[in-house]
Amino acid sequence: MTLYEELRQQTDQLTAAEQLRLMSYLAEKVHHPKPETKQYYWHDIKGITPYPLMGEDAQVWVSRSRRMSDVMREGVVQGQENESG
Repeated sequence: MTLYEELRQQTDQLTAAEQLRLMSYLAEKVHHPKPETKQYYWHDIKGITPYPLMGEDAQVWVSRSRRMSDVMREGVVQGQENESG
C-alpha cells in the first residue's frame, strides 16, 4: 500500500470538519510551497571569496591568535605565581 493510499484511508476516519481543515492546509501548502533549499558542499564553495579574506592571510591570523593566547596564558600563570609567592 502506498503512502497516498494509507493517507486516504486515514482521512476517511476524520470528521467532515477535520477533512475540511486538512483540505485547507493542503491547499495552502500547495499554493505557497516552501522553496527548496540547496545543500552545499565545501568543494562547491571553495574559492568564492577573494584572497586574502578580511585583508589577512589565514595562517598569519592563526599564528597571531596563538601568540596572543600564549601571552594571555603566561600573564595569568605569572599573576597566580605572584599571588601565591
